[in-house]
Amino acid sequence: MWQVLLSIPGTPIKLYGYGFMVCLAFLGGLLMAQWRAKRERLDPDLVADMALWIFVGGVVGARAFYVFQYWGTRIHSLGEAFEIWNGGIVLYGSIIGGFLAFLAFRRVREFPLLATCDALAPSIALGIGIGRIGCFLNGCCYGDMTSLPVGVCFPAYSPPWVDQVQRGVIESTQSHSLAVQPTQLYSAFDGLLLCLLLTAYYPLRKRDGEVMALLMVTYPVTRFLIEWLRNDEGSFFAGLTISQNISLGIFALGLINWAWLRRRPLTRFADQPSAHDHDPATPDNPT
Repeated sequence: MWQVLLSIPGTPIKLYGYGFMVCLAFLGGLLMAQWRAKRERLDPDLVADMALWIFVGGVVGARAFYVFQYWGTRIHSLGEAFEIWNGGIVLYGSIIGGFLAFLAFRRVREFPLLATCDALAPSIALGIGIGRIGCFLNGCCYGDMTSLPVGVCFPAYSPPWVDQVQRGVIESTQSHSLAVQPTQLYSAFDGLLLCLLLTAYYPLRKRDGEVMALLMVTYPVTRFLIEWLRNDEGSFFAGLTISQNISLGIFALGLINWAWLRRRPLTRFADQPSAHDHDPATPDNPT
C-alpha cells in the first residue's frame, strides 16, 4: 500500500497512487487504441477525441454508481455526492458511463462502430489491469481474511484495518490488519491476461465486433469469481454482490452479441478496399 507516491515539501500538493495509476491506465489504453486504429485503417485522431468523452463519462459514471450503491451508508447528502476528492468510484460505473459517452460521441461523429469497438476492447482490459494496481496502492477493493501465503497485511488506518477494527477482529492498537486476499492484484493480473488474450485473438477474428464480444463474455466470468474473495461489498440481490449481478447481465448481453454477430457476413472493415485503393492516380494504377 502506497497511498501517496510523492508530496512536495512545504506545499499541500500530493501525488496519490490511485490517481496516478488511473491516469496511467487511461494514457496506456489511449496509446494502445491509437496504435490499433492505425493498423486497422481507423482514424487515430478520432480515437483521441473519443477518449476524452469516454474519460469524462467514465468518471461521472463511476461516481454516480458509488453514490447509488452507498447512499445512506457512506453518502448521506447531495453535497457529499459531489465530494469525489474524498474517494469513492466504482469500476462497473466507469464502464457504464464510458459506454454511454461512447454512444453519445457517435451521434456527433460517424465511425465504423464494430471495428472501433474491437480496437478499444484490448485497451479496456489494459486499463482494468493498470487501474487495479492503483486499488492495491490505495488499499481499497480488498479481499477476505486468509491464512494462505498470498495474504497481505495492510497498515493502520487503511480500509482493511478500519474494517477489522470496526468488526472487533483486531484492536485499534495494532499496526497492521490481519492478512487478506490481495484481490486487487488478482484483478490486475486478470485485466492484463485478458488484454493478451484479446490481442492474440484480434488477427483471428472473422467479423468486426468479435473482439469486444469476447471481452463481454470473459471479463464478467473472472470478475464474478474474484468477487467471491472480496470483503468490501455486501449482498445486493439473490445473495450476490451488485458487481456479480452486473457481471451476469453483461455476460448475457455478450452471448446475445455473439449470436447476433454469427448472423452477419464474414467481413472486416480493415479488409475492405478504401477509396485510395481505387484511385487511378496511384502508382498501382498509373494513368
